[in-house]
This record gives sequence, structure tokens and C-alpha cells, in this order.
Amino acid sequence: MLRNRQLFIPSTLAVRLREKPKLKKMTGLNITIRRGQPSDLSELQQLFVDTIKTVCKADYSDQQINVWTSSIDNKQRWLDIIENQLLVVAQEKDKVVGFCSLDNYNYIDLLYVHKDYQRQGIADKLYFEIEKEAIRNKGTVLLSDVSKTARPYFEKKGFIVLKEQTNIRQGIEIINYKMTKQLLTSYWQ
Repeated sequence: MLRNRQLFIPSTLAVRLREKPKLKKMTGLNITIRRGQPSDLSELQQLFVDTIKTVCKADYSDQQINVWTSSIDNKQRWLDIIENQLLVVAQEKDKVVGFCSLDNYNYIDLLYVHKDYQRQGIADKLYFEIEKEAIRNKGTVLLSDVSKTARPYFEKKGFIVLKEQTNIRQGIEIINYKMTKQLLTSYWQ
């Protein structure tokens, strides 16, 4: 029994435990979150390519971006994500404006927000859906391989870098980070 013992929680974590997640106001947007489906494939792939080419250009060279975005050519991988992972899609009217996928309830495979909808709370909304589902399925940790561009976002969500990774794809080096987050299982329950 922990009745007479105190649990040490760093002060910054204690503050976060008391606060509910703050979502940025999405002025004028009516975002709905739904499960991804096979009919979303081409729109997801286009969003993926457009976002990387626009949002990541400060962190990666044109060569690196071309190699990264060429992964849409592996249609079977994308279909496997839709069929075998938890894929949540943010939609505004009839337009997909973001998506996030969770594999095995512990690995965030993809998290992308449309280039024209950045910094409007959409990533937060997607992320919190994924985190809640991981916790609901008894997950205790989340992992992800995160780009240079996305690293600050994941750090704000409580992830830490386990290691920097150099991936060689089509003879081109692409740096990303293996990141992890301990989940507070009682937080969403």
C-alpha cells in the first residue's frame, strides 16, 4: 500500500497531470475525426506528398524529400496501413486535412496535417485520439520514428529521443529520431 508513501513526480509533469489537454482554436473550421478507409488512399497519399514537400523543406534537401515521398509508390504498404493499423482521419467538409496511424497500439507510424491547415490544432486532435486508443488497449508506451520537422511537436507531447537514426534510402541519407513516451494510463480513464 502506498498510503504512507509519497510518489515523486517532477513539477513539470505534475502540472501537466492537472491540466486537461488544450486544443488550439480552429477558427471557422468544422473538423470531424473518423476512421480511415480504403477510399481515402489517393487523398492520403496526396496530402502526404504535399505536406512533406512544403512543410519539411527547411529540414531536408530536395533529394531527401523526393526519396521520402517516393514511398507512395508502395501501394500495398498504404493499403496495409488502412487495413491493419488504427487510422484516424481529420476531415473538414469533404476534404481530408490530416491523418494519424497507430500500429499494434504502441507505434505511431504516420502523423501528417495538410500543408494549408498547419498550426490549427488538427495534429493535437489526431494525436489525442491515438493516445486514448493506446491507453484503452492497455498500452504503456508509445514509439515513433520522427522527422526533424516533427521532433519539436512530439517533444511538446512528452516524447523523448532515444536515438538519432540515419536511414539510407535509394542511396540518400535521411535523418530521423526514434522517440518514445511513457503513457499515464489513468489520465484518459
